[in-house]
Amino acid sequence: MVSRVIPVDPFDLIIFGGTGDLAQRKILPALYRRFCAGQWHEDAKIIAAARSGHSAEDFRRMVAESLHRHASARDSQALIRFLQRVDYVPLDAMSTAGWELLGEKLSPNRVRAFYFSVGPSLFGSLAKRVRAYNLATEDTRIVVEKPFGHDLDSARELNATLAAHFDENQIYRIDHYLGKETVQNLMAVRFGNMLFEPLWNSQYVDHIQITVAETVGIAGREEYYERAGAMRDMMQNHLMQLLCLIAMEPPAKFDPDAVRDEKLKVIRALDPVEPHHIVRGQFAAGPDGPGYRECVGNPRSTTESYVALKAHISNWRWAGTPFYLRTGKRLVARSSVINVMFKDAPHSIFGEEAGRHANALSIRLQPNEGITLKVTIKEPGQGGMRLIDVPLDMSFAEALGPENQDPPDAYERLVMDVIRGNQTLFMRGDEVEAAWAWTDPIIAGWLARGDVPKPYDSGSTGPGDAELLMKRDGRHWQGIKP
Repeated sequence: MVSRVIPVDPFDLIIFGGTGDLAQRKILPALYRRFCAGQWHEDAKIIAAARSGHSAEDFRRMVAESLHRHASARDSQALIRFLQRVDYVPLDAMSTAGWELLGEKLSPNRVRAFYFSVGPSLFGSLAKRVRAYNLATEDTRIVVEKPFGHDLDSARELNATLAAHFDENQIYRIDHYLGKETVQNLMAVRFGNMLFEPLWNSQYVDHIQITVAETVGIAGREEYYERAGAMRDMMQNHLMQLLCLIAMEPPAKFDPDAVRDEKLKVIRALDPVEPHHIVRGQFAAGPDGPGYRECVGNPRSTTESYVALKAHISNWRWAGTPFYLRTGKRLVARSSVINVMFKDAPHSIFGEEAGRHANALSIRLQPNEGITLKVTIKEPGQGGMRLIDVPLDMSFAEALGPENQDPPDAYERLVMDVIRGNQTLFMRGDEVEAAWAWTDPIIAGWLARGDVPKPYDSGSTGPGDAELLMKRDGRHWQGIKP
């Protein structure tokens, strides 16, 4: 099966913070791969801007090294052609330096995308100067990376700052999780198959588990992570988005605002989380490195590197069906998976000796992207009716052919969607604020109670209290598997 490449119109993409880690490791490699795939026209331009006083040639050498490292750039001719479309402007977001030169390099009558690959504190200054120097056109978009604030008040302030200079339909809040092929397949599986949608409700679903587990620690992000923690860094955005896609109602059509309207309804229908339905953890020292407190240099840190919680959605579809969410650092395996656990059959005709069996749908987001449906069959052989559970497994790499064994990086899809003007996979301002409105009371409760995260071993599945969270309900977590 060969994927279809749909070319985009010529564009100018300006990357503020072009010398930074995100641009060099993700954005530029994604653009290079889409260039090699023939998705964008060779008349398009990439202009990086940063405070460093590099020349354009210096920057191109930096990009070439990054592409060799992060995009396996082996086609020398393709790399040369790509670098010819790359330029650089020394520029200061907080002053007038470099802005007029940037304006001289932009092409008229084409899409302009300004990528704010910088800290949120610079978003307002950049937005203001893009307008002040008349760099914005009707076909201009701005892209902002998370964090979108650190609480509801800061999110509202950030949204107001951006809205003072750009319309909502020009603002693209990027969450790379939404660019993953399997995340997008959540909608295809749900709304493209009659098999699942009639069962996708509290009558047939016992509960849903969403797990995002990481083996890495917080190296290089210590200062940020100590301020944020797992709740702000992962739960409020990545896991919230997965929850919305798995729980939302069918939109009237596959349209950006129609999809985001339904996601917003899910967030607003979330009940407040009870304190005894939350578990916080903090990784201890292990073979992979020092413990969390040693990493951040704070022996009394109360920032969580792990959080698990039980959530309820108060609407007709999901009333009474719990959603269990967990995420953590330094866990046993790198794995992102959604498990939809269906209820037992109302009556077993096979007797107690057959045991309890239920269907489960597992949607693997990483690392081995695919979908598994667990069904119950008779165990082969003589000796009566013995039942076993077996998986019907669709690994994307196997089912879609060898050319799909390396699915596109999320940034490849998302950056091209910016150029196309498609906001379906980007968060809207009211959606961000609603997520913070649900998250803030949880964090405020921890502070008021003086909660301290439970320690857990590096390389484990997290603190033991997370297992108790499920056992109290007669359930258990599905294993974290690579």
